[in-house]
Amino acid sequence: MNYDSEILFILNEAGTKGLSIRKIAIHVFNKYNGFFNAVSLEDVHRYVASYLNKNSKAPDSIIERTDVRGVYRLNLNDTSGQLQFDFKNATSEENGIAKVEGDQSLSLF
Repeated sequence: MNYDSEILFILNEAGTKGLSIRKIAIHVFNKYNGFFNAVSLEDVHRYVASYLNKNSKAPDSIIERTDVRGVYRLNLNDTSGQLQFDFKNATSEENGIAKVEGDQSLSLF
């Protein structure tokens, strides 16, 4: 499975203090584990640890390590040159779609 977007969403929610690998892995595990789709916590933890380690090595990456061992956060510095994610719902006016006034549904009778 691809947990990348969920990891970024969790780090965005965590803020500037960041979260430990264990807590991020538990959040991802709870999101994707289900009755018909069982995943192991060890596999999720291994993926999260490797993803964070791989994506925090460059100084201009979107993820950065904190001073505490095993804690990561989003790099929100202007010098990073990365996109800052905004997870809010976009409205139709922002997307350039014109709003249609009135009821446009089909009549059944």
